[in-house]
Amino acid sequence: MIEEEEEGERTMRTILEKWQNRAPELQSILRIVAAFMFMQAGTMKLFAFPVGIFPNGGTVSLMSELGLAAVLEVFGGGLMLLGFLTRPVAFVLSGEMAVAYFQAHFPHGFWPVLNGGQPAIFYCFAWLYFSSAGPGPWSLDVLWRRYRTIGRGAERQS
Repeated sequence: MIEEEEEGERTMRTILEKWQNRAPELQSILRIVAAFMFMQAGTMKLFAFPVGIFPNGGTVSLMSELGLAAVLEVFGGGLMLLGFLTRPVAFVLSGEMAVAYFQAHFPHGFWPVLNGGQPAIFYCFAWLYFSSAGPGPWSLDVLWRRYRTIGRGAERQS
């Protein structure tokens, strides 16, 4: 009986260790999913896709603050999706979301659940995290780093 309990504990530890070893891949998945969702806010503003902005379903003027936000969301989100220039892009997007929260949501009340600011706060801190942690292993940044490392090795050998 005691041996069965010990084996069960070892199995649980093994499962937990394997799960914890997946953290880098899950970091990449979080970046990809968050970027895909983020881009939708921009495509809605710029292209009325998948739906236009409320109430009339239109788009924003490109030469406006919302137009700038839309460009950052579409193109910055695309770079985040690919994991290219992740740290600087994530830092800029984090700042964009902080500005969005304090300009558009905070004036309507303190509590984010009441002022509609939950997505802005989430993205602000998610992008801030990626600006520090990097993109994870599934990214163009990692491929680029590998390519540059291989290129330097080839230069030294010749």
